[in-house]
Amino acid sequence: MSELSHVDGEGRARMVDVSAKSDTTRIAVAGGELQTTAEVIALVRADDMPKADVLSTARIAGIAGAKKTAELIPLCHQLALSSVKVEFGFTESTITIEATAKTKGPTGVEMEALTAVAVAGLTLHDMVKAVDPAATLNGVRLLTKEGGKHGHWERPESAVRESAANDANNPAPEPISEPRAAVVLVASTGAAAGTRVDTTGPVLTEWLAGLGFSVRGPLVYADADITVGLADALRFEPALVISTGGTGASPTDATPEATLAVLTRELPGVAEAIRQRGTAKFPLASLSRGVAGLAGRSVVVNLPGSPGGVKDGMAVLEPLLDHLLAQVAGGGSHDKH
Repeated sequence: MSELSHVDGEGRARMVDVSAKSDTTRIAVAGGELQTTAEVIALVRADDMPKADVLSTARIAGIAGAKKTAELIPLCHQLALSSVKVEFGFTESTITIEATAKTKGPTGVEMEALTAVAVAGLTLHDMVKAVDPAATLNGVRLLTKEGGKHGHWERPESAVRESAANDANNPAPEPISEPRAAVVLVASTGAAAGTRVDTTGPVLTEWLAGLGFSVRGPLVYADADITVGLADALRFEPALVISTGGTGASPTDATPEATLAVLTRELPGVAEAIRQRGTAKFPLASLSRGVAGLAGRSVVVNLPGSPGGVKDGMAVLEPLLDHLLAQVAGGGSHDKH
């Protein structure tokens, strides 16, 4: 029979002794949603709320909340967090919240990720309550975790939907996967550590949004964590995942290997066309080892981590995407939305 880890043999609360555990890289991702009105969604997306800069304020609050977890939850350990990211998305009636917490140590960061979501969500509530005092924070939950004795854990999608559907006060959310959903993934150790500014991810995000995609990201991961990044990007089975970075010959460049591990079918012509376009202007572009293919029903394409490589990739992909995604979905063509 399973036992509660924070209760001793006499039923008293205790802090778990982790001194015998080995230090490993620990990553946790948590999610939640603020249920609100279409009016609030439009105001936040336009940054036109009475309390300005809603998302930036909620993001900072979520990060600060993660750092204060041990003070708020009495049996949590104090952790040296190496990274906390808080990201937002939108449906017709919700602002979605996702937090990723990382550390290297003897215990996990699940509570830090969950606290980041909760505090970010409460901050959103505070900032929208003048327009929608009935806004509701729902579904704060752990999505994935990595590291430690148990390795990788991922919440089954059926459990996510069942949890939301069981809330009698809120309708079940629309399916997370959308026909035109895309994720931008950045492999950059410097950008993940905050020592350099990524200029490729935002360009891809803006370009895909202009093509009618609902875009998640950029998700920024260190080269050593790109396998986790790909799992994160594919978690909701988007139609398209485009990565940038980690395709060269450096010992730390691991994006192609991580991508090949998740592909069910390759699209070698796409990757080769991107290489050829770059090589025509810059001979060193031939060193890119980027691959492309299908991970289930998701198209995955690796692009180099340079602005020029990304522009070449966009030029090759733009005339192909509609037809390619329609083929993957089972059709022969697809009109732009």
